[in-house]
Amino acid sequence: MTNTNNPGHLWLDELSTVEAAEAAMQGRVVIFPIGSVEEHGKHLPLGTDSVQPEYVALEAARQTGCLVAPPFRYGIVNAARNFPGSLTIQFNTLFNVAKDILSELSRNGFNRIIVLSGHAGSSHMVALRLAAQKVIYQNGEENGKQRTRIMVLSDYDFAEELSSELADPRDGHAGTIETSRVMAIRPDLIKSKGIPSNYEMPRFEVVLHPEQYFPSGVLGDPTAATKEKGQKINTHVIEQLVKLVQELEK
Repeated sequence: MTNTNNPGHLWLDELSTVEAAEAAMQGRVVIFPIGSVEEHGKHLPLGTDSVQPEYVALEAARQTGCLVAPPFRYGIVNAARNFPGSLTIQFNTLFNVAKDILSELSRNGFNRIIVLSGHAGSSHMVALRLAAQKVIYQNGEENGKQRTRIMVLSDYDFAEELSSELADPRDGHAGTIETSRVMAIRPDLIKSKGIPSNYEMPRFEVVLHPEQYFPSGVLGDPTAATKEKGQKINTHVIEQLVKLVQELEK
């Protein structure tokens, strides 16, 4: 299935209806990127969580010949929702959008799907996993095998595997890893050098103003970020994503 020589159009919505039918018959994997509109300190854009997964999805598609579905750039933003520019949607909204898109992909014959989120908030990821589970249950089995296979993950799941090598172990939101990745993908979107920051949220308490615990909106050290680190991290994420595509093609 893997085709690195001439994969043709990689965005699903750039195919014609005839080409889409052919791609479905071929069993091509579809990556569905999901992001968010969320503050990432004063140095990164609100669309940081969209820039990253869309880039690695397209690069993985170039290497494998899989397709990339049109991205959805909104998510559930909790801790950073009170910062200017952050836009959050409700749990049921994300669940229903993801469920509908996954259902429609499956209805069109695309039954090997990777939901790739650039935003890794816990409730956000739960909504995506529940949507995938719903579609899998609805589609059931065919000839004794699960009809639809869906993987749900954040690209940060792979990026953080290099944190011990390239960043502080506590590095997180808008820190070294994310800043480095955006430097490598869209250097024109870097606003400033950023400010190092660490914080501790209350362990169990649900608070009204979580931003009071991290006024800079940063966890980690963006000043330690480099384009070279970003390229290394993005390459690792793409390599792992390619492996997932190949796993679904089996």
